[in-house]
Amino acid sequence: MIALSLAEIATVVGGQTYDIPDPAVSVTGSVVRDSREVEPGSLFVAFVGERVDGHDYAADVVAAGAVAVLASRPVGVPAIVVDDVQAAIGALARHVVERLGAITVALTGSVGKTSSKDLLAQVLQRKAPTVFTPGSFNNEIGLPLTALSATDETRFLILEMGARGIGHIQYLTGLTPPKIGLVLNVGTAHIGEFGGREQIAVAKGELVESLPADGAAILNADDPLVRAMASRTKARVLLFGESDDADVRAENVRLTENGQPAFTLHTPSGCSDVTLRLYGEHHVSNALAAAAVAHELGMSVDEIALALSEAGTLSRWRMEVTERPDGVTIVNDAYNANPESMRAALRALVAMGKGRRTWAVLGHMAELGDEGLAEHDAVGRLAVRLNVSKLVAVGGREASWLQLGAYNEGSWGEESVHVSDAQAAIDLLRSELRAGDVVLVKASRSVGLERVATALLDDTAVSSEGQVSGR
Repeated sequence: MIALSLAEIATVVGGQTYDIPDPAVSVTGSVVRDSREVEPGSLFVAFVGERVDGHDYAADVVAAGAVAVLASRPVGVPAIVVDDVQAAIGALARHVVERLGAITVALTGSVGKTSSKDLLAQVLQRKAPTVFTPGSFNNEIGLPLTALSATDETRFLILEMGARGIGHIQYLTGLTPPKIGLVLNVGTAHIGEFGGREQIAVAKGELVESLPADGAAILNADDPLVRAMASRTKARVLLFGESDDADVRAENVRLTENGQPAFTLHTPSGCSDVTLRLYGEHHVSNALAAAAVAHELGMSVDEIALALSEAGTLSRWRMEVTERPDGVTIVNDAYNANPESMRAALRALVAMGKGRRTWAVLGHMAELGDEGLAEHDAVGRLAVRLNVSKLVAVGGREASWLQLGAYNEGSWGEESVHVSDAQAAIDLLRSELRAGDVVLVKASRSVGLERVATALLDDTAVSSEGQVSGR
């Protein structure tokens, strides 16, 4: 964080100081909520969770070098005490962002937020110091903590914004007002909580409504619900996609023999060829989104194309591709899942597995509400249509819907199987995998299917192709 004295912080957050010998002492390190991340000069934020109370670690973090604790009660060591810790870090984040003067880029969407953010970060880092959301740290706690990691050198601040209801993004943009807003798509993720795609569009569109008149709204021309958001902003609109009228678009899209996308990138300043290190054609849209923001910020088309072609993964369990010495390829995409990302991952699996046996080890997609049966059935059917060699549906009711969809689509019989849990899937794969097979592992985070990928990779000493990212 930029250096601020404890007295300044107390004023910004409306807190009272306790047990602080010298309020002029500054926080010069990171602002953290995990006691294991404390370093000399840190400010430790004490949240009260369901199982852990950060206040219990107050003495330990100060002993480890924290300057003070941001807390909701006195803790016997230097502390700034506030009524609401979450509101306090939000206020502090807004103060830091306003004082910093960096260009804030916010992005949202139902699918591909983290992959697009990771691509954009790697592109913009070539132009100027950039701070960006780690992983999916995109909620009312993670976002301000990311903003607080900016320093005096930071010129671009990239913030991923998630939403689980109307008003969430409006709240986040109030903490860190963006100059540029990027909306990727409106899908079915969390549709059970929102009640429909139109309601999801209302929530995602709160981002473009927050933009200033001298800002820019970067919108997906290929998604009608996103394109329509142009009427909801006073900012200038820039379209990206494969549509003919997109300002930043892709032409001659194709997949390499390894399943990696290649295309010609067109921007208002020219065109250049791109070959991504990522797997699956769905990453073309993510790359175009990053390219559109980079173009808006003054990068040349050649600079953008080179940066995209050299970008890798920055977040775990998103189409991580690892090849074992025996030739079995494991694709770990187990961080999360929704119908759109499931379809994209299956298509990527098939593209990677040409001439090889392909396995789709899939679990349930959460928060689909009344659409759950139809969506799981449709994914199972798609696996058949794409000629995936074998579907392994893992878990309870939703997994049975996946397997039933596959069976009804193609009368697969032995080509689709329903197993009870991750261990059963591991046992099955260990007994049936053979050299050259490609295995995709994907489900909602709560299923924990990354255990399958980890177990299969732990079976032998593996040689990694590198962390080649996905969603």
